[in-house]
Amino acid sequence: MEAIEFRYTSPDGESIYAIKWVPEQTQQLKGVVQIVHGMAEHIGRYERFAEALCNAGFVVVGNDHRGHGKTAKNQEEAIFFHEEKGWEKVIDDIRQLNRLISEENFNLPIFIFGHSMGSFLTKGFIQTNGAGLSGVILSGTGYMSRWSASLPLLLAKRDVKKHGMRHVSQTLAPLITKLYNRPFQPIRTESDWLSRDLGEVDKFIEDPMCGKPLSTGFYRDMMEGMAYMDDPNMVAQVPKNLPILLIGGDKDPVGSFGKGIKKTKKAYEKHELNDVNMKLYEGARHELLNEIIRDQVTTDLIEWLELKASNRANVDALL
Repeated sequence: MEAIEFRYTSPDGESIYAIKWVPEQTQQLKGVVQIVHGMAEHIGRYERFAEALCNAGFVVVGNDHRGHGKTAKNQEEAIFFHEEKGWEKVIDDIRQLNRLISEENFNLPIFIFGHSMGSFLTKGFIQTNGAGLSGVILSGTGYMSRWSASLPLLLAKRDVKKHGMRHVSQTLAPLITKLYNRPFQPIRTESDWLSRDLGEVDKFIEDPMCGKPLSTGFYRDMMEGMAYMDDPNMVAQVPKNLPILLIGGDKDPVGSFGKGIKKTKKAYEKHELNDVNMKLYEGARHELLNEIIRDQVTTDLIEWLELKASNRANVDALL
């Protein structure tokens, strides 16, 4: 495959780093997969997954979010989105890249793969832009009601008021790390909750663009976004015929050990989405693509993508 790095301009003028992986053989492309990465990581970590997708006939595109990876203006600063409506601006960045993908690949089905924080951003995206997609995969996702988001949002706003938006969070960051690692005592590292593969955990820790400190402003923005991602009025805006695949580990604390994924599926089905499927992987933790069962996960995802791409092609042939 060929990796093409580029930058694009967001609606508010921000320069966003992105990368496109293209198969060597492009005569029979099956579709495009847009990746939306998670918190405190970067799009480069998905190269192995992108290679597998390219080998299966898919183009893969993704960007580094604001404050993350090569989009970040200063690698030494805590991750920060924006002074105002940061969560919405990150979704705008995803939307802008999706438009570029659509313009360049107008005759191919387009899918989105969102992991962890990226899955919540993707939930927001499909509430306003789901109609143009052929399918969505939400990985390492969970469910958060407006009520359950209220306390962390209150803590984040308090920290912003007390310390400023760019201050490294001293309240939520330690709380979240402790909470996520609690089921895996005794722990070897603060990132044990990510995967059972110790080598992959060490790669995350040793990557200078992973695990960066998180600002109080970042937490405020994320909690404001999370407060309405699963709101029934917002879920109702997702297109009823949009295929959605929910995947997670049954030992993933972000997904409440499967409970959050089940609640998400139930919420979508309650609003009459007619193609929602779920798969929980036994024993797996948060990062399925970096778990010891990653080859099986990748195979399952490619089979689902090929099926949905084929369904789209059959529909197009009838039109």
